[in-house]
Amino acid sequence: MTSNFIDYVKICGRSGAGGAGSRHFRREKHVPLGGPDGGDGGRGGHIILRGNAQHWTLLHLKYRKHVIATGGNPGEGGRRSGARGEDVYVDVPLGTVAKDAETEEILFEITEDGQEVILLEGGRGGLGNSHFKSSVQQAPEHAQPGEPGQEQWFILELKVLADVGLVGFPNAGKSTLLSVVSAAKPEIADYPFTTLVPNLGVVPYRDFKSFIMADIPGIIEGASEGKGLGLRFLRHIERNSILLFVIPATSEDVGEEYEVLLNELREYNPELVDKERMLAISKIDIATEEDLARIRKQLPAGVPCQFFSSLTKEGLTPLIDMVWDGLQKSNSPT
Repeated sequence: MTSNFIDYVKICGRSGAGGAGSRHFRREKHVPLGGPDGGDGGRGGHIILRGNAQHWTLLHLKYRKHVIATGGNPGEGGRRSGARGEDVYVDVPLGTVAKDAETEEILFEITEDGQEVILLEGGRGGLGNSHFKSSVQQAPEHAQPGEPGQEQWFILELKVLADVGLVGFPNAGKSTLLSVVSAAKPEIADYPFTTLVPNLGVVPYRDFKSFIMADIPGIIEGASEGKGLGLRFLRHIERNSILLFVIPATSEDVGEEYEVLLNELREYNPELVDKERMLAISKIDIATEEDLARIRKQLPAGVPCQFFSSLTKEGLTPLIDMVWDGLQKSNSPT
């Protein structure tokens, strides 16, 4: 089955060329030798990226490899300027990063609904001959040609915008957690890599407040080197305010598992370890008291932690409270 979640596309943009300036002279019945009155050419059309909160993926651009704007019209007599080329708007989801395909340099990011950024400027229109009249040149024959448009390949890459990112190995219980605290319906099954794309859910909180939680595909050791789903999912974690590590109570060593997960993030992007981190121990409904006592001794120091069960709902309210408090802390000015 082909996924509809597309978070990477490569497109070629071509902006419109500017129209040529007019080389025209005023000619009327009683003005046989009028001066130059050639108008300017219109500018070529821009290629513009526009943030659209209704889009969640780049799927609509998957098969649109070329984005082409029209050129400007030439100027006319009577100092009439040519019409501009039509700008082409490319709607993208919030969290889209535009890169130069050749150098992979980040050009800009789209983070707000309605935000517009010119990806490629259209060519300027040429000046008509009316601009070149002078005391020594009363009848200039010269008018400027329009500037050519630009053509360039770009990479558009989506990084999911969410307040909280769930981090963990496959089958840790992340999807189930998202499904019980929000209206999201991710695919859930008892085998690794059920989640192949990020799932977003709005988690309601007290007094009509809410936050967005993202279930990111599971990490495997070596993901930062491209193993498993690799780098494809790690970039989605970059946007999250809080990283909630989910480790099941069936883990042999919670502390060691946490360190492996943390190291994968560090290898991919050292800045990720500066984010607010929290720990959630899942599946406590299938753990014994002895297991829970052992886990408490393995917990990493200084990391807020909560035990919970998505099946019995035990510990869910304190978990959401912990996350909410962490969001207030991470979003408050320092």
